[in-house]
Amino acid sequence: MAFAFALTFALRYFFPYPVLFLFFAAVMVSAWFGGRGAGLFAVLLSTILTDYFFVPPFNSFIVDATNISYFGAFVVCALVASWVSSSKKKSEQALKEARNQLEIRVAERTVELEKSNAELRWTIQEHDKAQEALRETQTELAHLSRVFSMGELTSSIAHEISQPLTAVVTHGHACLEWLSASPPNVEKARRTTENIIQDGTRAGAVLGRIRSLFKKESPAEDWLDMNEVIGELTIFLRDEASRRGISIQTELARELPRVKGDRVQLQQVVLNLLMNGMDAMNGLAGGAKRLLIGSTRHDARSILISVEDSGVGLRPEIEQRIFEPFFTTKPQGIGMGLSISRTIVESHGGHLWAESGRARGAVFQFTIPLEGESDA
Repeated sequence: MAFAFALTFALRYFFPYPVLFLFFAAVMVSAWFGGRGAGLFAVLLSTILTDYFFVPPFNSFIVDATNISYFGAFVVCALVASWVSSSKKKSEQALKEARNQLEIRVAERTVELEKSNAELRWTIQEHDKAQEALRETQTELAHLSRVFSMGELTSSIAHEISQPLTAVVTHGHACLEWLSASPPNVEKARRTTENIIQDGTRAGAVLGRIRSLFKKESPAEDWLDMNEVIGELTIFLRDEASRRGISIQTELARELPRVKGDRVQLQQVVLNLLMNGMDAMNGLAGGAKRLLIGSTRHDARSILISVEDSGVGLRPEIEQRIFEPFFTTKPQGIGMGLSISRTIVESHGGHLWAESGRARGAVFQFTIPLEGESDA
């Protein structure tokens, strides 16, 4: 303000009207650096100096009527200059503060994003580890499933083959006894030999089906009389049922239509149902142990085979899960027999299900569709 006064005072001798713009600059500089209060003080000080030194009458605080408007305009312009300068300074300070706050927020957000990215990378790594563990677990489960399946298959093969081989050995000993008699009973020896051939052929057929299974060959389908299949199995299991104190009974429909299917596979289904029925009556105290096998015409397009036991029956929770793989109620069971049996029946176009018996026990039934009457 002193510099503006001195320079303006020196220039008054060169201009007819006082040059007052330096006071405006001083007011603006004061308001810029000192704020609104300093700007107003600069306005007051410049107003006093202008009135006393630069507005006639000079060296007096009195303003004549001629210069009152000029002096008033100066005061107004000084106030405006002070307000503009202080407002501009305040705006720049606010803008600078906002910029600083923005930089702080950007820095904080950057740190947060880096932290989030680190957590995301960690999560992705954990997810990859979990995926790898899941793949390893699935591999182990697949291997375990194959082991169980092979165990069940091995058990099924052993069961299928051991019975005809045992029969072959039994008939062989009987044949030797008939031939050792005096005189030799050739007729009975011949019938026993025929039985040996029949059982050996059956064992060979089982092995042939197993080999075709591993070669992914189509099942050997032929026209079958299911009553004949059931009759063979009842004779086959007669001694085992007698040993367990079980009576095997049949209710077979006469003139049952033939069906087309794999004889060995359907034998395996019926045999599995019969063995399960006998197992269900193990340890049954009191009452007759009865295993009823039936066949009938289900409808115009299928026949029905049923196996009913007089065992402990099926609880609702077991009835819903009994055909699931690896589900079993037997202490030493694997739980694949009924699952495989259902697969076999469904591959023949039929359906296998279970329900409670009429009095007690359980009934397993399956249908086989008719493809037309056989010419055989």
